[in-house]
Amino acid sequence: MVGVLAPMIAAFKLPDLRRRILFVFGMFAVYVVGLHVPVPNVDHDAMREFVQQGPLLGLFDMFTGGGFSKFSVLAMGIMPYINASIIFQLLGIAIPRIQEVAKEGESGRKKISQWTRWLTIFLAIVQGSMMCAYLSRTPILNASGLALAPIVLTLTAGTCFLIWMGEQITDKGIGNGVSLIIFAGIVARMPADVMLTIQNWRAGVLVWANIFGLLVIWLVTIAGIIYITKGERRISIQSAKRVVGTRIYSGGSSFLPIRVNTAGVIPIIFAIAVVLLPAQIASFGQGLSGRWGDIMRQMGDFFSPGQNWMASGIYFATVIFFTYFYTAVSFNVADVADNLKKYGSFIPGIRPGRPTERHLDRVLSRITLAGALFLGVIALLSYYVPVITGVTSFTVVGGTSLLILVGVALDTMQQIEGHLVMRQYEGFIR
Repeated sequence: MVGVLAPMIAAFKLPDLRRRILFVFGMFAVYVVGLHVPVPNVDHDAMREFVQQGPLLGLFDMFTGGGFSKFSVLAMGIMPYINASIIFQLLGIAIPRIQEVAKEGESGRKKISQWTRWLTIFLAIVQGSMMCAYLSRTPILNASGLALAPIVLTLTAGTCFLIWMGEQITDKGIGNGVSLIIFAGIVARMPADVMLTIQNWRAGVLVWANIFGLLVIWLVTIAGIIYITKGERRISIQSAKRVVGTRIYSGGSSFLPIRVNTAGVIPIIFAIAVVLLPAQIASFGQGLSGRWGDIMRQMGDFFSPGQNWMASGIYFATVIFFTYFYTAVSFNVADVADNLKKYGSFIPGIRPGRPTERHLDRVLSRITLAGALFLGVIALLSYYVPVITGVTSFTVVGGTSLLILVGVALDTMQQIEGHLVMRQYEGFIR
């Protein structure tokens, strides 16, 4: 136990690192407070019953930290920003102008970030308007007409506040701000889920077999996530002797690590955002009468994983697509091959240049397939574990939430590790 706590104590002994960690916890505290600031004229009991009607609404509520079921000022969470980021990454492939801006360095990244923020505001207004328009036709929201405008603006302001908070965490804290906000939202739901599960057990709704099965799946899923997240393929690299100015750099052998899950937790977050948007639109439009109501109900079933095999298959394929897409974005094979050639390094048995690029692309495609299939299974477990175990009250199980929790935790710990290693401390991960 002392060996585990020693790195944490060492991290808090560093003033700048301690300040960063405390800043993150401070932002988490502000986030939790915001989750409990309700929007007026809302029947919160009816809202909680509405969220329990479908698994997708429950999943959306989980990513908002329970803010959606409470209908707080943070009810929409950070999903509009994720959708805007997906749109710009896809446009970056289709529109050369955006690619050119992205390659302009820091100024280009700032410009794209600004465009993403403006698109986020637009999407938040559209999503908030549809949400409020639907809820106003139910007993949940006691407002209509122009009275909905302040509510929509409040929800949009809540999303903008979360964007600002994420950027502050990234700049002044530790880790990726957006991922940590989603992490905090999931963790904020855990105490309520645990208490509800205990109440169901005491009431006789659940038995020990249900809880034991849930615990086994929970532990096995965590072990599998850690194994895949840390797994990597090491490609041998041979460096030739180089002469730079008056210095001679001797060659040597090393390796190029390619992770099984190079994209990390981002693909599943993107897939959830893509699936949730049309499903949410469909759920809000199901109150329509006539043909449009039937179309919206069919659309809701089409984008509701766990409801039928076709919806689950679409969700599974979406996760695989975004895994390959984000891997291609984060690991540019052409740039890696050019850099190896530039610095006089090569893969034994493979010629530099195009042959190296083709070899790396083949290895990356094969190893990414394993990671993509794993992420797809993890994503579907969220919908089928409650059916298998009979426990529907504990949402932080089954894959999606655990993948985000473990992935974000490992990434944050690795960043703390980097700070400790720079100061010659022993880190968290050994």
